[in-house]
Amino acid sequence: MRKYLLSAVSLLAFATAPQAADYLASTWLEPGHILTKDAYVPYLEDIAEATGGEVSFELYTSSSLLPPTTTLSGVGDGVAQLGLVAASYTPSELPLSGMINDLAFTATDPMATALAFTEIAMTNPRFQEEYTQHNTVVLGAYSTPVYLFACMMDIVSTDDIRGKKIRTAGTAQNEWIISLGAVPVSVPSPDIYSGLERGSIDCTLGDATNLENGPKFGEVTRSLTMLDQGTSLGVTYVFNQDFWTDIGPEARRQILDVTARAVALKQISYEEAASDALDKTRARGTAINEPDQSLVDALEAFRATVVETFPKRTEAERRVSDPTEIAQEFLALQEKWGGLLADIDRNDPDALAELIHAEIYAKVDENAYGL
Repeated sequence: MRKYLLSAVSLLAFATAPQAADYLASTWLEPGHILTKDAYVPYLEDIAEATGGEVSFELYTSSSLLPPTTTLSGVGDGVAQLGLVAASYTPSELPLSGMINDLAFTATDPMATALAFTEIAMTNPRFQEEYTQHNTVVLGAYSTPVYLFACMMDIVSTDDIRGKKIRTAGTAQNEWIISLGAVPVSVPSPDIYSGLERGSIDCTLGDATNLENGPKFGEVTRSLTMLDQGTSLGVTYVFNQDFWTDIGPEARRQILDVTARAVALKQISYEEAASDALDKTRARGTAINEPDQSLVDALEAFRATVVETFPKRTEAERRVSDPTEIAQEFLALQEKWGGLLADIDRNDPDALAELIHAEIYAKVDENAYGL
């Protein structure tokens, strides 16, 4: 096994492990983030156990090894053998993933969306090629909970939001806010709290977990508008292709089999954290508002525009072959997974992992996939 000796601060659980790690895993998120503590820590433990210690990782967090803008290239170059990738940071390198992230504005069921993205990324040849050209292999995706309006005043109608300054992230969100006659504002996540407090922004679009974690804007906002405005997507597990080839078919099969449970646990954790954050926000006395019909109708019309126009825009702006069929496949997979999830207890990790494994990972050929 190759050893990688780098000077960086890793997550304590792995830094104090009794044996040196053979490979490196990188996430730019903090140790307490769901995508670190629930998506990476138990997953790396499961990989080590499943492979009998033949494949073990040391985990680096908080951009201590690779920041979000260079994780894709860093994993491809072998700086790390596994990393968390969000196409929003590298849209030119991952145009199809970027398009799917924009289409996620139509999402209403984050778990179904995460599984649809995982399936299309692992089964569609054009998606596989998008990552293979960077010397990487995809093994699973994530979706945040749905985005809501968190504001300093009550927002229930299109009249209420007109002219307001809204913190956004991404093309679809920017254009949605503009369509409402409001002003999209780019604000780094750590500055959302102070921006709301000072009045430089009136609202932020964000998923419910951020009410109590990360920027913790639930401590300062006065109202939430329960209008589901899509999700944000990324690829949780991107492996270096040389590593994936070198470990051999037996280890590849073992990793594929434990990945289904990792994807399940991560999405369950997201849903639990969002529910808990909303409960705490209600208890704090924050107004919880339902949107009126004007906002609902505006959202429905904008979603239709996203589905109709974004694939062609991706073709023109990113210079890729027409991705309309990929967009339609993704939307169909969202519907498929919504139906499959309705037939099980989606909060049961065992039941969910079994379903994901049967529908995706059991069908992956360890002798061919990613090679």
